[in-house]
Amino acid sequence: MASSSTNSPCAACKFLRRKCQPECVFAPYFPPDQPQKFANVHKVFGASNVTKLLNELHPSQREDAVNSLAYEADMRLRDPVYGCVGVISLLQHQLRQLQIDLSCAKSELSKYQSLGILAATHQSLGINLLAGAADGTATAAVRDHYHHHQFFPREQMFGGLDVPAGNNYDGGILAIGQITQFQQPRAAAGEDGRRTVDPS
Repeated sequence: MASSSTNSPCAACKFLRRKCQPECVFAPYFPPDQPQKFANVHKVFGASNVTKLLNELHPSQREDAVNSLAYEADMRLRDPVYGCVGVISLLQHQLRQLQIDLSCAKSELSKYQSLGILAATHQSLGINLLAGAADGTATAAVRDHYHHHQFFPREQMFGGLDVPAGNNYDGGILAIGQITQFQQPRAAAGEDGRRTVDPS
């Protein structure tokens, strides 16, 4: 807190054109080098009201009260309609916008983390598949994943044919042989593949 000197009155007493007494209530809070501070407070609240307010407060609370009065007076002079309320509303709006932006950023981060986990899972599955194909000992989970993505199941491809279980390659050869046997009687009906019609 600044104090009034003997030769220089405080900003309040100088503005009010009066002698600054040693017990002046304004002296600790309105130093001589801040005349505009008291001028704004006096213009908005009045010197007598400020004096009464400071006398009712405990000395430890006066400095905060003067700073609040000075800020509110300055804002009221800048914006006579809203004063401090306009600044508070603007700050609250900015705070809400920042909270929305933070929530969106957290949501995007969660999506990227999920994609990273999914990519790591697919990569691990691909490595297991390659390792199993290399040494012929693919795990059951990899084999199930592989057979689950077959385009044509065994029953759909060789339905109705006597195909032994086991190697799909050998079973396919036997199935092709059976299909060829089914087509041979039809080819015997005529050398050119057409039926012979009896003229009678």
